Amino acid sequence: MKTLKKILKWSLYFLLIPIFYLVVSLILTSITIERKLENGITDKIIYLNTNGVHLDIVIPKENIDSIILSGLKLNGNENYLSFGWGDENFYINTPTWGDLTFNNAFSAMFLKSTTLMHVTRYKEKRSDWIVIKINESELKNLNTYIQNTFKTNVNGMKIILENQGYSSMDEFYKSKGSYSCFNTCNSWVNKGFKESGLKSCYWTPFDFGLIKKYE
Repeated sequence: MKTLKKILKWSLYFLLIPIFYLVVSLILTSITIERKLENGITDKIIYLNTNGVHLDIVIPKENIDSIILSGLKLNGNENYLSFGWGDENFYINTPTWGDLTFNNAFSAMFLKSTTLMHVTRYKEKRSDWIVIKINESELKNLNTYIQNTFKTNVNGMKIILENQGYSSMDEFYKSKGSYSCFNTCNSWVNKGFKESGLKSCYWTPFDFGLIKKYE
């Protein structure tokens, strides 16, 4: 009987942990860090893109710093580039949600792991992208944040994973940082907005938190 009580007790604890995480996440997601708008004309445009779970930052090619473009695989026909960050194993082994396994999800959320930058090229703007107008200073800060996420070799060049993209229009590059339930693909985007002086969530692991700030 005592053993059964212990099992029930620990089962309750394990149920409370994800509930606590969800509640705290929703609270922090709802807290808005207002934009630190400096003097300057908001004549630059960036976009937010989501697949329903994962956020990407999309930037017109002419607004991307040459340092970021250096070392990227480009075909010359792209007008927009999207940048996403995430767990390497999850990115490579879960190209679709149908490929999701418990091991991949658990490893990404709770175990220290290597990460990748996912760069996708677009020729045309998509109608479901969320438009965000920013100024020159904010754009510069965002470019710096993205560039500093890429891992480079001893020669300072970006490290591409050859033949690992999902299509002919995207590639993966080695990046800095470790993914976890506290440092997700969406919190990476949110942190970039925060460090750039843009409106953001206090912290969020979700895609919808930042999206709602700009809808």
